[in-house]
Amino acid sequence: MTVRAQIVRFALVGAVNTATYYVLYLLLLALGLPYVAAHVVAFLLAMTGSFFLNCRFTYRTRPTWRKFLLFPLTNAANFVITTSGVWLLVDVAGFSSRWAPLLAAAAAVPVTFLVSRTIMLRPETPRAGGSLDRAVAAK
Repeated sequence: MTVRAQIVRFALVGAVNTATYYVLYLLLLALGLPYVAAHVVAFLLAMTGSFFLNCRFTYRTRPTWRKFLLFPLTNAANFVITTSGVWLLVDVAGFSSRWAPLLAAAAAVPVTFLVSRTIMLRPETPRAGGSLDRAVAAK
């Protein structure tokens, strides 16, 4: 698969991930969570779904425990950029807490793609953790 195809697929997964995040964020806000707590919880839940979508759809690689445990690194920069962006947009610039996460997310996309691609396509070592597929199938 070409890098261009991966970028397109990454963008599609990103759109699904963003929609998932945003729906969860609004739901958590409606349940009374402060906006930063709603952001963190929604982000973590959406990131888990993003891992599996990126494995299967974007990079066509098997999900492994190693990749799953490293995947949060792909979102570390995203998390810092979006969390800082949400705070700046809401508390400093006066934007609505409903729309700020969407604006903040756009700045983090290129960094997230590069780190994600590196982790997902890195060759596995023979002793690397087992496949998540086997772990799920064993249940």
